[in-house]
Amino acid sequence: MKLSNFNFELPKELLAEHPSENRDESKLMVIDTKTGKIEHKMFKDMIDYFDEGDVMVLNNTKVFPARLYGNKEKTGARIEVFLLRELNEEQRLWDVLVDPARKIRIGNKLYFGDDETLVAEVIDNTTSRGRTLRFLYDGAYLDFRRKLRELGETPLPKYIKRDVEPEDEERYQTIYAKHEGAVAAPTAGLHFSKHLLKRLEIKGVDFAELTLHVGLGTFNPVEVEDLSKHKMDSEELVIDEKATEIVNNAIAKKRRICAVGTTAMRGLESAVSSNHTLNTYEG
Repeated sequence: MKLSNFNFELPKELLAEHPSENRDESKLMVIDTKTGKIEHKMFKDMIDYFDEGDVMVLNNTKVFPARLYGNKEKTGARIEVFLLRELNEEQRLWDVLVDPARKIRIGNKLYFGDDETLVAEVIDNTTSRGRTLRFLYDGAYLDFRRKLRELGETPLPKYIKRDVEPEDEERYQTIYAKHEGAVAAPTAGLHFSKHLLKRLEIKGVDFAELTLHVGLGTFNPVEVEDLSKHKMDSEELVIDEKATEIVNNAIAKKRRICAVGTTAMRGLESAVSSNHTLNTYEG
C-alpha cells in the first residue's frame, strides 16, 4: 500500500475554525453501501441508523492542556513546548516536542510563566523536534502538576489557525472524557451531546468504554511511500472486563458494533482474540 494512494485535495475554506454551536448539529455524510447514494444530514440523525442491542465503543480518554510557551535563557526566545508523556514522576522527566527545534540543544534551560517559577532543562534529543526535559519546580508533585495545568493551553490541532479561546477547554473534549492522558482529542466523539447519548440509551443502544491515550503518533507525518515501513509510536491502552462483556455479548447475539473514531478502532484491533472476541488489555 502506497502513501500516494491517499492523496486528495481539501480546500482550506472547508476546515472549520470553530465547532458548531450545538455538538450534535455538525454535518454528517451518509453513504448507502448498496446503491452508493450520498445524503447530507446532521450528526444527531445518526440515531436513525442504530437499533436496540447495537453497541457503540467510546474512547473515554481526556485531553490535558499540553501546549506551553517558555523563554530560552539568555536570549529570551519564545519556544513552544508540547508535552507528550511523563517519563518519570519523581525526576519530573517528560518527552516533549519543541518549536522552533533548531534553537533548543542539550543543556539549554527554558523559563515558564511571568514569575519564572517553573524551569525546564533539556537533557536529551529524541527526534528532530523531540526533546526530553527535566522540570525544576520548588514544590510538591501535585503543586507541579497544577502549575503545568495553569500554564498549559488546550492543544488545538495545527490546522486550526486561530488562537486558543476559553471555550476550547470544554469543546475540545468529549462529554464522556474521564481519564486524563491524551495530547489530542478522539475527535469523532466530539459530536456527541448529552441529549444524543440519552436518546441512544433510551433506544436500547449499549455503550462500551475503553481508554486509549492519543500520543505522539497523531502528530507524526507519514514520510515514507511504502506504508509498511512507517513506524507507529506506542500509546497507552486499557480495556476492562466490563467493556469486553458488552462487546462479546453483542458479537454472540450478532448485533452491530460501532467503534466511534479511529482511536476506538485501533484499541479494539489491538485486543481481538484468535476466535474473534475481545480480550481485556492494559499496556
